[in-house]
Amino acid sequence: MTDTPLKPEDCQTMPEVRAGVDALDRELVALLAKRFGYMRAAARIKPGRDAVRDEVRKASVIAAAVAEAEAHGIPGDVVGDLWERLVEGSIAYEFAEWDRIRS
Repeated sequence: MTDTPLKPEDCQTMPEVRAGVDALDRELVALLAKRFGYMRAAARIKPGRDAVRDEVRKASVIAAAVAEAEAHGIPGDVVGDLWERLVEGSIAYEFAEWDRIRS
């Protein structure tokens, strides 16, 4: 087996599937690190702590993720649940960063 994981449709064994999942998980964490970098930027830019939580934006982000999931043929409800947790975690992180920057 090579260092580059196989495409899902090319996997023939569970070790191949697991290697693909593990590689993808590393990529997802790297993308989440980048996303949290944007949360740090938001904390730096927003003038007031009351601007951190934006329920309209939260709903829009989750709805967009659900629509994107459904366009890819994967369960929108599962992605919606994941994004709910992701957005709430991002808001908590942004609050902590907003406080840290201004302490």
